[in-house]
Amino acid sequence: MEYKKLGELCDVVSGGTPSRSKQEYWNGDIPWIKIGNIKSKYVSEADEFITEAGLSGSSAKMLKKGTILYTIFATLGEAGVLTIDACTNQAIAGITIKDEFVIYRDYLFYYLKSKKNYVNEVGRGVAQNNINMSILRGFEVPIRKLHEQQEITNILDKTSSIIEGRRQELDKLDELIKARFVEMFENGSDENTYRLEEIADIVSGITKGRKTKETEFREVPYMAVSNVKDGYIDWTTVKTILATEDEIRQYKLMPNDVLMTEGGDPDKLGRGAIISNPPEDCIHQNHIFRVRLDEKRVLPRYFSAYLQSPQAKKYFLKAAKQTTGIASINMTQLRGLPTIIPTIDSQREYAEFCKQVDKSKVVVQKALNETQTLFDSLMQEYFG
Repeated sequence: MEYKKLGELCDVVSGGTPSRSKQEYWNGDIPWIKIGNIKSKYVSEADEFITEAGLSGSSAKMLKKGTILYTIFATLGEAGVLTIDACTNQAIAGITIKDEFVIYRDYLFYYLKSKKNYVNEVGRGVAQNNINMSILRGFEVPIRKLHEQQEITNILDKTSSIIEGRRQELDKLDELIKARFVEMFENGSDENTYRLEEIADIVSGITKGRKTKETEFREVPYMAVSNVKDGYIDWTTVKTILATEDEIRQYKLMPNDVLMTEGGDPDKLGRGAIISNPPEDCIHQNHIFRVRLDEKRVLPRYFSAYLQSPQAKKYFLKAAKQTTGIASINMTQLRGLPTIIPTIDSQREYAEFCKQVDKSKVVVQKALNETQTLFDSLMQEYFG
């Protein structure tokens, strides 16, 4: 099979960011794409827009509809296809095929997606992961006959469509749980409101690099900020830390503890996740709060959903310290969270409803995992 460098096949350019200090560069009618806008194969929306002056006064470049986008900074290896004329920031490269009689656009899109693990390996070792344009242009692309490229693309499109359908099913099940919470508790009485510290034990975690007089340590798993997502625990990577026996006893996680991060994007402020089955002697770092509820009064499943309620969100946004798009809360603010507590019977009813929906989610997730495994094996077969 013949191979050609990406730079031979395509024009490859990076984007840019107009100066934020010049108001005349912003709020125009030119879509300006960022990594967060690449959510699926086709990219059709931007949440920021620049002016003609911003385009000409920066390194941003206008890209035509059909251009492949590829992320080269921070979040590496995400790919998308523009369905509008737009420009991008410097974290995204624009890739335009020179001769469509040599390579099919969607075939190249899937090839680039197959390089995600590779670019993440290459891009490590700096403050923010990145790959330079020479590395990107040097990608060796397998060139097949056009009809073979089309056949491969059709197979991968169908598999991707099934994956997307499964994800949408999961999203709808999550929406069902949220709707049930609103239906049951939206009109909760303020008379049953307590400070969180009245119904839970709240502690911060262990500090990496701390000084201690102890000499005997044991290696144990710990939960870092990267493990605590919005409503679930990410088990992809569980790190370990050396801790004393006293520290392990102090910070040890128990089933049904709710873990909360102290900061992040404002829209995710106050997010919490239940850790149902922590690894043995698992502890947590200092940027995570552990909330251990009095389960005779409030159930973890209700509380984790309450954290996403308008009442809780309003409190966190008002109390949080916010700088450059990052919001954070401290222990005192978390302890003071006004928490509406409905009857324990209604909480149990809600938790049972969630349990039944979770059973459906397990079935869908299993099907999603199987399809994803098939997709990954096909990508390996076609692109190595």
